[in-house]
Amino acid sequence: MMQVSEIIGSVRRMTDVFYGRLLIGVASFIMVLTIVPLFHGLTVWFVVLEQHFQWNRTQLSLAFSLARVEGGIVGPLEGLLVDRLGARSMVLIGLLILGAGFLMFSQVRSLWQFYAAFLVMSLGGSMGGWLPMMTVLNSWFVRKRARSISHAMVGYRLGAVILVPLLAWGVSEEQFGWRAVAAGIGVMILVLAYPFSRLIRNRPEDFGQMPDGPASAPPLQSTASALPGAEEREFTWRQAVRTRAFWQISFGHACCSSIVVTIMVHLGPMLTDRNFSLQTVGLVVSVYAFIGIASTMVGGYLGDRVPMRLVIFGFSLFQSIAIIVLLLANGLPMVFLFAVLMGIGEGRGPLTTAIRGVYFGRRAFASIMGISMVPMNVLLFTLPLFAGYMFDATGSYGIPFTIIAAVGFVGATLFLLLGEPKPMASAAGPLEASPA
Repeated sequence: MMQVSEIIGSVRRMTDVFYGRLLIGVASFIMVLTIVPLFHGLTVWFVVLEQHFQWNRTQLSLAFSLARVEGGIVGPLEGLLVDRLGARSMVLIGLLILGAGFLMFSQVRSLWQFYAAFLVMSLGGSMGGWLPMMTVLNSWFVRKRARSISHAMVGYRLGAVILVPLLAWGVSEEQFGWRAVAAGIGVMILVLAYPFSRLIRNRPEDFGQMPDGPASAPPLQSTASALPGAEEREFTWRQAVRTRAFWQISFGHACCSSIVVTIMVHLGPMLTDRNFSLQTVGLVVSVYAFIGIASTMVGGYLGDRVPMRLVIFGFSLFQSIAIIVLLLANGLPMVFLFAVLMGIGEGRGPLTTAIRGVYFGRRAFASIMGISMVPMNVLLFTLPLFAGYMFDATGSYGIPFTIIAAVGFVGATLFLLLGEPKPMASAAGPLEASPA
């Protein structure tokens, strides 16, 4: 079996092969490990835990909310560490923590133990997954930024399509049970952490290559990503936070992401309350993820050709509409319509990340992203907990989900009102009043 160093060496010798292409696949796989079992699996884990321990929705939602408090505190630090230590080191550390967290999760006997395990898993997932790998892709791609991120997200969504139904099947007591499945996931992550982290290269310049590859085409004439001087726009995080665009992007992304996360937390309990089986819940999530694959590809294609802010606005509207459809759903066809609309809205996914590279460049992407996650984590703390509390108080998701749909519309509007980025001569030069 080839060693990791031999794989990298063979790629280096093939001068006509752009290593960034391999990194798209690596990013997909690492996001499958760090996002799918925890985030996409939430709707399965929460149903199983509710049935096993008789915990209520507020108690279960609090676990996710506590993790967002943790994310709000350590998110900026994680971004600074990615810029300082490099993505490869952070991925290794994060995967080891995540694997240990799943082993802890498999042994929980009380609510506080579940909270502790969930915090460890969330810390590992955030340190070793999305943030460092998005930073890597933002460094390796400039003109093809949206497409590269969309391709990576397609890979991990394929993982969700396959793994969530398997998870729903495996956690059944007639099969392996949730403890055995959680332990198995933990062991797998620990085994794979080192070899996959070694495949990461933080910047193309470190590998003797250039962003987008040696045969990269001239920039597409798009107001979104090909403005004159766009490649020279290199903000520090201190410069970025002084712009209106930074805060509009941060709060817009927060609104759009928080509605998706809240749905993932409460979809399983909501549908099982309506007498749908857990396996049906897994199928609904798979349909959502499968449609999201096609939509993500379309989003990446459009994002490199037309203003990203307009594309994000259009896709985000679909998800607000999807939540209203879910509230009105009284049968399986409406539930699957919700999944389709929610999946279409996922076309915004790669763009809400890539747009920071368009506005602020490559230099301090991870730090800017980490600081930008603070308002996101505030909403990610608030909305799932609010939905769980309102259900326990009223016996219905009507009020919280209506509010969540409105939050999604606000997020879409913030992107719509975002101005076009302005070129910046250099990161050391005078700060633009605002790139918006």
